[in-house]
Amino acid sequence: MKNIILIAGLVMSIAAAQASESLAELSKEAKSVIQPFATNLQATLKKGMQESGPEGAILVCNTDAPELAEQASENGWLVRRTSLKTRNADNRPDQWELETLLEFEQRKAAGEDPMSIAKAQVVEGEFRFMKAIPTAEACTACHGSSLNEGVQAKLSQLYPEDQAVGFKVGDLRGAFTLRKVLE
Repeated sequence: MKNIILIAGLVMSIAAAQASESLAELSKEAKSVIQPFATNLQATLKKGMQESGPEGAILVCNTDAPELAEQASENGWLVRRTSLKTRNADNRPDQWELETLLEFEQRKAAGEDPMSIAKAQVVEGEFRFMKAIPTAEACTACHGSSLNEGVQAKLSQLYPEDQAVGFKVGDLRGAFTLRKVLE
């Protein structure tokens, strides 16, 4: 009987180690999907800002950000962004994302660097991954507390249910959220 218990414990330990290794591999892959998406999104927004100011960046974000997320969603990944305070109603968090965003806020409040906050978990047969997006100085032109009239007008036009304002530099703006069905 002792041998059976020892073998069962060993099998469970091996399975846990393999699951942990698989989680680490999937996390690494998720980060490799986020990096070009984040870089492309930032470059697109910067170009819109340079060409037409914050109002141009808002328009670019409205049209190009969903396309960039769709382009990044390949090889079984679904890529998007979410937040506790969404601009686009289509980006509202699901229950797991909401709980993770609240956890991210707690981790930031406890002193963790927002640039390193991430979470990976298998949920109902899917690998889920989120990486925090801290608010940078450039973000405050469209997401800050003091928005100019042109920005307010463009936001009202394109995002009538906008909640994504009032952020300060260093706040958690939201997170990249990825999911992949496991086979």
